[in-house]
Amino acid sequence: MDWMIAVWYHVHTTTRTLTFDRCCASFQSQAPAEEEDEGDEEETEELGQTETYAEYIPSKSKIGKHHPDHVVETSTLSSVPPPDITYSLSLPSSVADKGSLSALQLEAIVYACQQHEVLLPNGQRAGFLIGDGAGVGKGRTVAGIIFENYLKGRKKALWFSVSNDLKYDAERDLKDIEASHIPVHALNKIRYGDTATSEGVLFATYSALIGESQAGGQHRTRLKQILDWCRENFDGVIVFDECHKAKNASSTKMGKAVLDLQNKLPQARVVYASATGASEPKNMIYMSRLGIWGEGTPFKAFDEFLHAIEKRGVGAMEIVAMDMKVSGMYIARQLSFTGVTFRIEEIPLDQQYKIVYDKAAKLWAEALMVFQQAADLIGLESRKSLWGQFWSAHQRFFKYLCIAAKVRRLVELAKEELAKDKCIVIGLQSTGEARTREVLDENDGHLKCFVSAAEGVFLSLIQKHFPSTKRKREKGTGIKRKRKSTLHCPSSSTGLFPFSQVGAPLICNFQVTLNFCISFAGNFHMLPSHKEMHGLRELEHVEKMKQDLLAKVKALGKELPLNTLDELINHFGGPEHVAEMTGRKGRVVCRPDGSVMFESRAEQGLSIDHVNLKEKERFMNGEKLVAIISEASSSGISLQADRRVKNQKRRVHMTLELPWSADRAIQQFGRTHRSNQVSAPEYVFLISELAGERRFASIVAKRLESLGALTHGDRRATESRDLSKYNFENKVTCSCSQGSSLLSLFPEMKQGLISVGISFQSSLPCCTLADCSITKFLNRILGLEVDKQNMLFQYFSDTFDYLIEKDKKEGKYDMGILGKEERDVDAFVPCSEISVDRGLKWEEAYEKSLKLTGSYDGFYLSYKTRGNKYTCLLAEQGRGKNFILYKPNIGKQSQPESLDSLHKKYRQVGGSCSPAAWGEGQASSSEQGWNRSCKLIQEGKECFQGMRLRHYYMLCGALLRVWSRIASIMADITNTSYLQIVRLKTKEKKKQVGR
Repeated sequence: MDWMIAVWYHVHTTTRTLTFDRCCASFQSQAPAEEEDEGDEEETEELGQTETYAEYIPSKSKIGKHHPDHVVETSTLSSVPPPDITYSLSLPSSVADKGSLSALQLEAIVYACQQHEVLLPNGQRAGFLIGDGAGVGKGRTVAGIIFENYLKGRKKALWFSVSNDLKYDAERDLKDIEASHIPVHALNKIRYGDTATSEGVLFATYSALIGESQAGGQHRTRLKQILDWCRENFDGVIVFDECHKAKNASSTKMGKAVLDLQNKLPQARVVYASATGASEPKNMIYMSRLGIWGEGTPFKAFDEFLHAIEKRGVGAMEIVAMDMKVSGMYIARQLSFTGVTFRIEEIPLDQQYKIVYDKAAKLWAEALMVFQQAADLIGLESRKSLWGQFWSAHQRFFKYLCIAAKVRRLVELAKEELAKDKCIVIGLQSTGEARTREVLDENDGHLKCFVSAAEGVFLSLIQKHFPSTKRKREKGTGIKRKRKSTLHCPSSSTGLFPFSQVGAPLICNFQVTLNFCISFAGNFHMLPSHKEMHGLRELEHVEKMKQDLLAKVKALGKELPLNTLDELINHFGGPEHVAEMTGRKGRVVCRPDGSVMFESRAEQGLSIDHVNLKEKERFMNGEKLVAIISEASSSGISLQADRRVKNQKRRVHMTLELPWSADRAIQQFGRTHRSNQVSAPEYVFLISELAGERRFASIVAKRLESLGALTHGDRRATESRDLSKYNFENKVTCSCSQGSSLLSLFPEMKQGLISVGISFQSSLPCCTLADCSITKFLNRILGLEVDKQNMLFQYFSDTFDYLIEKDKKEGKYDMGILGKEERDVDAFVPCSEISVDRGLKWEEAYEKSLKLTGSYDGFYLSYKTRGNKYTCLLAEQGRGKNFILYKPNIGKQSQPESLDSLHKKYRQVGGSCSPAAWGEGQASSSEQGWNRSCKLIQEGKECFQGMRLRHYYMLCGALLRVWSRIASIMADITNTSYLQIVRLKTKEKKKQVGR
């Protein structure tokens, strides 16, 4: 068998779901025991995460010249080989000889065309997924597939991408591989009724795929026009470039159209191309031609496949990729990040910024109460849409404030790098154009100053979504319900919600009625009844509430930060010095006299569609040394230090605003790190000290780990220099349930959490801590004042870190695919049983001790005896005051030990332990654990604590296809269906995933 996929199975490995409630409790009660058994702390992480990169060289394709840059593959994928090649290319030999297509690109073309010869059980032609990272050359690969099929007589092809501008890139790619004679037709330039276009490539955007003509007629939709152009029994190529755009195929018109097109052209040769095509299993639904689910597969439907993979964590996602590669339907390489530097710049908050932020937080809390009161006064029944709009605006508002906190520092850093003869690329997502146009409309096209996007979000929410009788008519049923009497909360000293000085319980319901029912030491003041507040009086009162709130927002707006993009351009000297590549059509600029004006980005002789291409050209020619890119230019555009362009200065890519998803993050980062570059870029991630901003970093960090596409080649990178430390979502599955410890530690947090719509009473139908997800929790705390926000977040992250360490120690933490280095693995039982020697030899321990210089470094002996003998260990000081321990029976202990804990159980010995004492530690734990008092042993079961030689069982084969059956069998035997996936590296230095 040429390949195997393995499952590492051990009887003590389990999974669990953790709640924030238990987090709080366990964190509070972790006082060290006076007589802690040493054996309890030894079972830390036994399987290590091996190297993340493996150099990539085509293993079975021998044609073409080397790729111009160093390319790598994740070690996970490199563990399995691709299938044998049976397809012969028809491309001209000159394409390979001249290097127009590199060996890597030719390999992808061969496997794609070979897979297209396969018919799936449902009768459709199999598809191929190109998962190459940005810069490897997916465009040329796709052009090569189209050229190959053109030479085979299939003269028509469809090419879908994200922007009409990329049509010119498609033409360039075809020209570069000697296929300039293949015409490229832009669908957006063809009338709806025209299907006369003959052979060639029909290029369209995904949005065009769902276009409809208002004129009607035979070809009223673009989809119908495309199908008519393809004709019946179409067997040409359909390219879904940047196919991640179709990821929500089950819920969006665009995604459904992508699936519909594939179903209606069953013989088409489908190619999916994206570095981020499968960021999450649920996003793979549009890849119906991979044949992983459906008729004739182990998974009858996509939902069944999704359940099987999501149930088993990130390791299963990696197994999916391996299974696809070995089946010949997937290839994924990426540029090596050798030479690339990463750093996170944490931006301190100045006092003035904190004051403005705190004012904003208080005003949003007041707005929440006013919105609720207004909704109750008019008897608004359906409120889901109202609160959806409210919290969406809340999140966008505070995100704008987070970005603004970093502008000044970014400009300082950028100018420092420019002085070092480098050039700058700044990545952001929000342009603020919508708010600018709103202000222009309000002021007859005139502006007096730069616009504040944050103010615009708040004002727009109130103007468009404040509860009103009109909203009631639109959303309600038309039947007025009888309203109960309501209680009004008297204002407190903070202007928000009152609290009892004696700690009486607060009950708050922001979701249904104004029954704030707030118990406190004082009197209740009744709001006027519904009968008294009727007709015009009710409308007048609601309108006054709205106008008062608008006035307060406008007053705050004078202190809020200005639009980030306009401010940045102004800091760098104006548009003549900055290459702006965004989707906006106009901008606000500062005149020499200090006044401001709005101007169009369109230039003479250039349509707005071509402005970004012109700006890119100016940057690459060195006319402008600062580029600002948004999502609109985060796909397809190349900004690297290309050997073929004039501007070969090193790129410093600064991320001011992290994208909402890793898909977009990968696309944006890939603009500056591409093939044929003189120097690799420097990445600088700017993150403010504001705790809530970790929310935005956590979104991207989670996806980057599962994508395995940025910092170190796969998700296992955990160094502090990357984004993984901000990932609060995939390490532990949490819900932020209420905990008495939280409230006892931070009594003031109760008021703060209520002000952001999180209540404490599970008996009430609103968002309580018990059902508040981590995502919602991190979103909402953005609305807390700075000090409260940071305090609460610190408590949360400390608890989170503790739980992860605890799970690692207990072997209950999903590490994905783990590996063992050659020193540790000795597979003396073929195929099924693996023996792992975890021990550290005396010679290695002694050699290491000679390099230690710290006053507390060195050998230690235990105070307690094991079998009438004292145990020996070697301690090395790590970061801070923690120590890394090396023990004779388990080698390096991954959990650090504090100095106090070390001295409590061990005494330092001068010089070294005796070789005999170290050897006895190994021998006594060779075949059985040394924790003889273990409850498991007393119950007649096996105990593995402290055991040097550990035995595991490995299940090999095409695991994805039979995963459910294996998990079911294991669950019957062990009461758990968890199976640890591993990769082994033998003493002969052969990598294998099972054998």
